[in-house]
Amino acid sequence: MPERTDAPLVRIEPWADAGLDLLRRVNTPQMKKHVGGPETDEQVLARHQKYLNIAAMGKGHMFIIVLFPEAIGVGTIGYWDRVWRDEAVYETGWNVLPPFQGRGIAVAAAAAAVADARAEGKNDRIHAFPSVDNPASNAICSKVGFSLMGECDFEYPPGRFMRSNDWCLDLTSAA
Repeated sequence: MPERTDAPLVRIEPWADAGLDLLRRVNTPQMKKHVGGPETDEQVLARHQKYLNIAAMGKGHMFIIVLFPEAIGVGTIGYWDRVWRDEAVYETGWNVLPPFQGRGIAVAAAAAAVADARAEGKNDRIHAFPSVDNPASNAICSKVGFSLMGECDFEYPPGRFMRSNDWCLDLTSAA
């Protein structure tokens, strides 16, 4: 993906205790409307603990999206192991706080997460499953270089199926 001169300066940093505040800030009806709605505080705390442990368990990586020069956390992104259609792949997902949306931050963070997954070399493909009704996340997938495989029924959160687009990126090809 060619580097944009007007792209925001974004870094993804490994998940840390500071991520709990971000999880709480993205846990709103507006931010969670495509993924089953807000979680209880107990669920948010469990998610935070899972994110703290995911890398140590060898099951993926979660990151805080940090915007510079402000050096503030503006969102979350990560990738994790999953089996999709009998293949071991990564799944990816992200959240960017509303005041920072529409500025290319999620695109820059997703490109960095893909580069990290590619460097890890564990899985050949990474998938994203945004709701068909989420044009912003679908556009991010396209801008980062994912290929649209088609629509699918995707379970998220557990017990709830939604109509999603299956986006896939081959991690074995050159960036």
